[in-house]
Amino acid sequence: MILEHEIPKGSRLYFGKTAKKKRELESKVSTLLYENDFEEVITPNFSYSQHLSIENNRKLITVFDEENEQLALRADSTLDVVRIITKRLGRTTNNKKWFYIQPVFSYPSTEDYQIGCEWINHNNISDIINLTATVLKALAITPILQISNINIPKLVCQELKIEMDIFKNGEIVALFNLNIPWLNRLLKVKSSQDLEEAISLAPSLIKAELEKLLKVVSAIQYSNIVIAPLYYGSMKYYDDIYYRVIDNNLTLCNGGSYKSEGMNSLGFALYTDNLLKVLED
Repeated sequence: MILEHEIPKGSRLYFGKTAKKKRELESKVSTLLYENDFEEVITPNFSYSQHLSIENNRKLITVFDEENEQLALRADSTLDVVRIITKRLGRTTNNKKWFYIQPVFSYPSTEDYQIGCEWINHNNISDIINLTATVLKALAITPILQISNINIPKLVCQELKIEMDIFKNGEIVALFNLNIPWLNRLLKVKSSQDLEEAISLAPSLIKAELEKLLKVVSAIQYSNIVIAPLYYGSMKYYDDIYYRVIDNNLTLCNGGSYKSEGMNSLGFALYTDNLLKVLED
């Protein structure tokens, strides 16, 4: 029996000190983003295009509108922000830098609050990663910043004629079992020096993307960086340099480069609840 005061599993409840800490975190980050010329946008909770953002559509919470068109509760903000700014608000604003503070929802009843930003029609990924680093410094934390390149696993699959699912599922043992020297070296990369050594062994098909990754890392102003050239992110739209911020088993941020509405854009999302846990510790 479900009692009337119970909340669904995965839903969020903030009160007292926890609610205050959440507001303080949101205020600190939003102030920093305003100082960097970002403006705020709050998008609708329902969307017709969430299937373009999420790899697994079964995670979407869907309903039908009055014309029997399927729509979903917002499961990700990135592509909706770009569409709304460029298509709906394009004539009323020239600003390309936007941030949002709002939850995302996944099946059956999970909600996660995010502080995210999108830098529309901009392609220097180092700028958005350094902005993320600035946020972390403002919060006085130095978790791991893991930097990857989505193109590298794709090219490895092309070179070795293996399935992409190996990378999507993180089957590292299967990759080691192939017993390929240059691939083994890539699997062990963590630092810039490791990456330079791996580049010297890599097939020509992959070298350019590895060199791109090395160039980006060299431009990042942050002390706790790990390079993971073969990591494959779960977001459907990231298609180039991709990064995560992690602390133990908690993901604090995801970000990267993507294409939408014919433009290259950059963005990241901070996960409010995980950040609150780290800040409390």
